[in-house]
Amino acid sequence: MNDKIKIAVRGLKKSFGPKVVLDGVDFDLQEGESLVIIGGSGTGKSVTVKCILGLMEPDAGSIKIDGVEVTTLSSGERFKLLRKFGMLFQGAALFDSLPVWENVAFGLIQGHGMARAKARDIAIQKLAAVGLAPEVAKLSPAELSGGMQKRVGLARAIAAEPEIIVFDEPTTGLDPIMADVINDLIVKVVKDLGTTAISITHDMASTRKIADRVAMIYKGRIIWSDTVDRIDRSGNEFVEQFIHGRADGPIRMEIRAL
Repeated sequence: MNDKIKIAVRGLKKSFGPKVVLDGVDFDLQEGESLVIIGGSGTGKSVTVKCILGLMEPDAGSIKIDGVEVTTLSSGERFKLLRKFGMLFQGAALFDSLPVWENVAFGLIQGHGMARAKARDIAIQKLAAVGLAPEVAKLSPAELSGGMQKRVGLARAIAAEPEIIVFDEPTTGLDPIMADVINDLIVKVVKDLGTTAISITHDMASTRKIADRVAMIYKGRIIWSDTVDRIDRSGNEFVEQFIHGRADGPIRMEIRAL
């Protein structure tokens, strides 16, 4: 990790009709750093990441990646920018109709125009990096357990050796042991690649393992950010309530009348 700012977000705002989701999000992510954004459902974690990826257009604010303002890029320039990213989706999001190796190599073939034979070799290498044997390459996603599917998703995320990897709820749906295996793999691949990572999760065990720094979002704003070792002494009542899963506290769940 160094002092170079890889991603700089300032004053990010996004609303859907009268619903304000992002209300001035600000943070910096250093090159080689692993940032985990925590917060409850509907607080703006996913929308923040979608804006960074260019999948959603913010209403206001600035997003700079390697010093380049990305909110004003053309579609062609944005496509080039996306090559910097790898993504591990919440549900693995594998293509059922493709064998495992082709799932891993999809971006290499479709996005980078790589020859299928070379892409297959790289896919098998990346499967090995996440602890999967070469025989898995020819299987279909339906033949895999949830944990294996998540590993395949991780192999796909690192296939092109991206500069930035986004992890969307990486341990959702996994039992505690498999979740810890995935967390260990995330730490390993991020370190091995020297990549920058941004994760969104509500899983505090995952947060403690994969984060260098943690930011908590609440009502569309970052209300606390610091190194992960300081999360248990944040001095912030919102953070305290969230990390301990307490019903009582300043965070109130919205309950709608039927």
